[in-house]
Amino acid sequence: MKTVLVTGANGFVGRALCAELREREFAVRGVVRDFSCREECGFEVVKIADIDASTEWVGALRGIDTVIHLAARVHVMNDTVADPLAEFRRVNTAGTEHLARCAAASGVKRLIYASSIKVNGEATFGGHKFSEADPPAPQDHYGVSKWEAEQALLRVAAETGLEVVIVRPPLVYGPGVKGNFINLLAAIDKGIPLPLAGAHNARSLVYVGNLVDALIVCATHPAAAGQTFLIRDGMDVSTALLMEKIAESLGRGSRSFYFPHSLLHAAAAVLGRSEQMDRLFGSLCVCDAKIRNKLGWVPPYTLEQGLNATANWYRSQHSRR
Repeated sequence: MKTVLVTGANGFVGRALCAELREREFAVRGVVRDFSCREECGFEVVKIADIDASTEWVGALRGIDTVIHLAARVHVMNDTVADPLAEFRRVNTAGTEHLARCAAASGVKRLIYASSIKVNGEATFGGHKFSEADPPAPQDHYGVSKWEAEQALLRVAAETGLEVVIVRPPLVYGPGVKGNFINLLAAIDKGIPLPLAGAHNARSLVYVGNLVDALIVCATHPAAAGQTFLIRDGMDVSTALLMEKIAESLGRGSRSFYFPHSLLHAAAAVLGRSEQMDRLFGSLCVCDAKIRNKLGWVPPYTLEQGLNATANWYRSQHSRR
């Protein structure tokens, strides 16, 4: 039986990953920042409060075959640190490289790194889809730190023989999702009219169950070693269509309406929400042909199944108004 160390084990993706690993009879050890979730996790947990270039990993890595590294510093609203890029690099870049070197020294065979599509960039245009062959073009501090972490991991792999697999997911949704996705769920559930009927863009998403399955395949498939993979659900979707599908999953009628894009963008600029508007109306598509062809991976869940599971979870957390 393989023993897998999962960092960020009590996070959105980590909880789903650890549950699926246990379902498939892997031995799981989770890294958490505190022990508040210890009893509910149901598997061995190790407390590591901070991840950087000085983290002590020896005990956590003892007896581990495979590491799946999810923990990261993510986008922080109203970030108050003096140098945000340095802080992202401290955790995401230096912390990841240090973990990899400690893993190699402890006899770990493979490390799977959950990177981000932000390494490729923020948007696609003219029907283009990001692929692993595209030159990286990160545009924010988070994306830069993830790209630098990928490069560091490849150096460690070349120097130590550690098998590294990099996965770049787009927006992840599913039970436990936070941020803009749950805000969209709440607005549709409350019947709030949204001026997004004209958002006929195309975006790749990945349901957390599909991401978890891909990570496990990358942890076990011999051909995954040394590779970078982009993943997505089986179809891309416009913001307008996504809203319709969410409304259907929630048992609500869609109340979106058309409003001129130019006026929406002007209002967003005044409110400091231009970045959010770009995501709602812009496209970001990925090509997942490589992981399908090289590893034979097929997403086990459709977009509709993923949205239904997300809506059911949302319903369990929020009473219908």
